[in-house]
Amino acid sequence: MQNPSIAVNMSASDHTPKQNIDFTPELRQWLRRELSLEELPALKPLGGDAGFRRYFRFAGDIRKDGRALMAVFAPPDVEKNEEFVAVSELLTTLGAKTPEIFAKDLEQGFFLLEDLGSQHLFDVLSRDNVSDLYGHASELIISIQQGSQVSVLPAYDEELLNREMSLFGEWFVPKLLGHEVSRDEQHMLDACFTLLADSALQQEYRLVHRDYHSRNIMLDDNGLALIDFQDAVWGPVTYDLVSLLRDCYVYWPEATVYQALEVHWQKMPTELKGEMNFPQFKKAFDWMGLQRHIKVLGIFARLALRDNKQAYLNDLPLVIRYTLEVAEHYEELAEFVSWFKQRLLPLCEQQDWYQDYRQAGEQGAHLSRESATLPFVGANDLLLKESS
Repeated sequence: MQNPSIAVNMSASDHTPKQNIDFTPELRQWLRRELSLEELPALKPLGGDAGFRRYFRFAGDIRKDGRALMAVFAPPDVEKNEEFVAVSELLTTLGAKTPEIFAKDLEQGFFLLEDLGSQHLFDVLSRDNVSDLYGHASELIISIQQGSQVSVLPAYDEELLNREMSLFGEWFVPKLLGHEVSRDEQHMLDACFTLLADSALQQEYRLVHRDYHSRNIMLDDNGLALIDFQDAVWGPVTYDLVSLLRDCYVYWPEATVYQALEVHWQKMPTELKGEMNFPQFKKAFDWMGLQRHIKVLGIFARLALRDNKQAYLNDLPLVIRYTLEVAEHYEELAEFVSWFKQRLLPLCEQQDWYQDYRQAGEQGAHLSRESATLPFVGANDLLLKESS
């Protein structure tokens, strides 16, 4: 098999790929040196993620300490390589499994990692294992939060919370839908975003993975393992839980989400609850999810328009569904809901990617309402979106 020659861009101005920077020979030379091999097996590229990292498996069986290895190129100008190493070490000390780093060159962006295989949580869920897997994933959040008593991470502060939500008004509304936000509309959005940010800031703060969902949780022989954690921050205790239960790729009906939320609450120690009772925790959870999903609408639009990752557009209807279904519960957000439905939904309906958001996540599901059993949450209606 001929070795791939892959070109990646490092553009500090817009963080988008350039052409004709071939890193493969340097990566192969580095791997030969690290593995003490005269001849290196072919590198087989794997599918990427939302970032610019590139993953490779070896055509031959390359192992260290009995574990399979994989190579990674993470362009140092656009990827958080130092953070990846630091957070990996931190999560390991907190008892979470991450891919072991066997070798690294941060300057070039080269890594030799433990290969955890191809079993993402999203891929293996079935009616027989969904209760155990989501129960373990929920408990792992609590375990990490209990251990992370002192912050060594960037703060999920007001500036960052608002900067993330601003992606909605920068990418999703004007660039994807073609609607220019008026001054009055911007005032309304600012007021909405302030409410959501204030709610987040009032919670207890602990380590936040920041992308704790079914495609970043993997299964290996020893249980759950975490990947894509380099963006971790010191943030609100509800963030990773809402990322899991209102996953942009997995549909949980509302009743199921709230049942799972109550189970999680009952397992939480007092120090993680802070001053909140359960109704307050439920509202904080809902509003944290809104902050995340408003941000994601902007991020998915940017991935499609700037980075040519069109598949993310197919996930927008489910994100819209979660956004509107949750916001409709709160009088404080009524103006936002009305504006979204009257101004934005008609523009969404003109897009090729759009499907009725009220059914989003239900078509192509490989766990049905009839087949899934969820004793973890006391319901039987988990649905998964078809992988895009």
